[in-house]
Amino acid sequence: MTKPFNSYEMAQAQFEDVAGILDLDQAARDLLRQPMREYAFAIPARMDDGSIRVFRAFRVQHNDAKGPCKGGIRFHPLETLDTIRALSMWMTWKCAVVNLPLGGAKGGVICDPHDLSLREQETICRGFVRKMGSNMGPHRDVPAPDVMTGAQHMLWMLDEFEAIHGAKAPGFITGKPVGVGGSLGRTEATGFGVIFTLREALKELGVHPRDTRASVQGFGNVGQYAIRLYRQIGGTVAAVSSWDQTAGKSFTFVKTTGVDPDELLPITNRFGEIAQGPARDLGYEVLPGEAWLEQDVDILIPAAMENQISEDTMERIGPRVRIVAEGANGPTSHEADRFLAERKIMVIPDLLANAGGVTCSYFEQVQSNTNYYWDRDEVLGKLDVRMTTAYVAVSEVARQKELPMRKAAYVIAVDRVAQACRDRGWI
Repeated sequence: MTKPFNSYEMAQAQFEDVAGILDLDQAARDLLRQPMREYAFAIPARMDDGSIRVFRAFRVQHNDAKGPCKGGIRFHPLETLDTIRALSMWMTWKCAVVNLPLGGAKGGVICDPHDLSLREQETICRGFVRKMGSNMGPHRDVPAPDVMTGAQHMLWMLDEFEAIHGAKAPGFITGKPVGVGGSLGRTEATGFGVIFTLREALKELGVHPRDTRASVQGFGNVGQYAIRLYRQIGGTVAAVSSWDQTAGKSFTFVKTTGVDPDELLPITNRFGEIAQGPARDLGYEVLPGEAWLEQDVDILIPAAMENQISEDTMERIGPRVRIVAEGANGPTSHEADRFLAERKIMVIPDLLANAGGVTCSYFEQVQSNTNYYWDRDEVLGKLDVRMTTAYVAVSEVARQKELPMRKAAYVIAVDRVAQACRDRGWI
């Protein structure tokens, strides 16, 4: 029987692999393999029918040696503390691999926004800040959107934080609406960052994007913008998968001539769920959810949830696949990683590939704290430079040490954080 997936165990196993390569001492391992601070709390919320529901919530601050903690807050009905622990650790490494002066954190509320009105979601957002406001802030821990949260949720949280502290503090949170201290380019940043790193990988392989086809899992913010930029540089998206809340499962949408996000967006809800009937009317074939792995493509872009390429699904990957660009956090299990290495499939790891989001969040934080804002081209230009520089550094370490890209990225990230801890005298 397959052991239930635990993302925190996977994150710790990844860390221990690299700790051995770096020959970290025991104190460094003990400090870095676990979060520095964890918060678990209840948020009572009055519902629209007058009843009170209590929602469990978490915030984990993994490490702040390099700077204030940074990480999203997600709403998900199956959220667990172990998942938040893993995501906070990955955020630490993600910030370090692109050399941001930030540490890693993550938050989550066990709830399903599908079943909540906007007023009820606002109540949860404000309740989260009331419970955590004294342990977060522009110079301590800066949240951002994540799964099933967005700009409006961030603005409610900012408003509550400012009301509690009696001062304007736009740098408290990122992912805000552009008109209220948000950054141009932030919406596109994660998906674009995936494609910036993919572009560099294709250059190394001597392959032009126009000669490639990709399959994408997820049609939320990351997937939509990854598809858009990949098409702009010449690639063709053969398939995209999307969750269907009504059916309680995902489906894959395939079109011979290629997926066009502009024709799918009008039939997609705010959670990135594509309507099946209208998609068929547009000429899409609708297949089971895991069919995105089986397509005749060169590139797979998992841009949904954790553990999507696993021991149970890895054998379904098509024979033509050469690159997996991880737009999601932790989409590939430890076992699947070994399988991909045996197949000689290049993996652009999550902590590098999807670091565009936290990089642009950092840009927004800088702009908010200085009250000076850049135009979109400047933001995306800075993002391209930062992502390209990080990719080149990881690729060089991978070649020099004969390591897979994931381990090379971890070597850079863990070494930088460990050194910051040593410099501070913690270890």
